[in-house]
Amino acid sequence: MDAGTTGGFERDASRVSREFWPKLKKVARSIPFAEDAVAAYYCAFDRETPLHVRATLIGALAYFVLPVDAVPDFLPILGFADDASILAAAIANVRMHMTDRHRDAARRALAEDPDVA
Repeated sequence: MDAGTTGGFERDASRVSREFWPKLKKVARSIPFAEDAVAAYYCAFDRETPLHVRATLIGALAYFVLPVDAVPDFLPILGFADDASILAAAIANVRMHMTDRHRDAARRALAEDPDVA
């Protein structure tokens, strides 16, 4: 994420908004952190979440949706290890801002969409 500019945040937020659900649908069955990723998504787009928290989560989610990253996602097991570690680090830093409402929404979204769960 382009941390120093609002334009970078808006660009990353737009990309995450557009590409998160299609990417999650493709890979949800093969990643153990799907619920955390969806809860992070809801927290990142919650207007009540402080901007610095939103920026942290948008950055981690943008890395998740990027087609090219440090370890290609198509590699078994290792492919999502870098995505998971970046998302886990982001969540650890902002955990107190991820509410039960975000986690409940994530569980509902995963339970309601058979293509994801």
